[in-house]
Amino acid sequence: MQPSTAVDNASHPLPDDLNGWALFIDIDGTLIDLAATPESIVVPPELPLQLLKLSQKVDGAMALVTGRSIAAVDAMFEPYHFTVAGLHGAEIRRENAEILRKGMEAAALDKPRMVLQKFASRWPGMVIEDKGLGLAVHYRQVPEAAIAATHAVDGLVKDLGYGWKRQDGKMVIEIGPAGTNKGMAVAHFMETAPYAGRKLLVMGDDLTDETMFRFANETGGRSVRVGDPPFESVAEFKVDSADTVRSWIATMVARQ
Repeated sequence: MQPSTAVDNASHPLPDDLNGWALFIDIDGTLIDLAATPESIVVPPELPLQLLKLSQKVDGAMALVTGRSIAAVDAMFEPYHFTVAGLHGAEIRRENAEILRKGMEAAALDKPRMVLQKFASRWPGMVIEDKGLGLAVHYRQVPEAAIAATHAVDGLVKDLGYGWKRQDGKMVIEIGPAGTNKGMAVAHFMETAPYAGRKLLVMGDDLTDETMFRFANETGGRSVRVGDPPFESVAEFKVDSADTVRSWIATMVARQ
């Protein structure tokens, strides 16, 4: 489904009043600018505190929904621990509570870890990101490896069998637990306080965010994509960049 021109070019895709909203925000490409490798991203020093204030503005009805692990998110935004759906919804932490994880064992990925590391050694610049319950093959620095990486991951997912899936993103292919996605994570949050009964706003930039967009569209919420993806998106609104999102957050938290 292609977004209509009238909606896609809306002049105010992000609300100018946070009252009554529940916010679900992707990280890479949405809150922070993409980089060559997962470790080389730059988190603006003011952003962690701004996110804390943003959460407070909506009475705690804010969650980060990301492909990164919750541990990685905590390291990015220390000293704060936000409500997070990590690994595309395979692990969830509510309001600093215990982390709920998809019932899969990280040890199942021991062989795929070794296989992918050996595979990456043949492609200088390729990065294998170990997420514990997931493995990501980043080929941003070697785009010519896309087909080979896809075949390698497909073979490993087939060998792993039931409970695991391939997840595609921008210049990355992942192995992760099946039966979870970002849309399901948002639906989980929206069933209980402080999210239930609020207007839903989801923001993302990648193929993995499309399930969030669909859920928002189907439930009367607002779906906002960041940038122009190389695929057809169901998001009803768009903004230009992560910088636009950060500027909006700064404006919102500065208001009394």
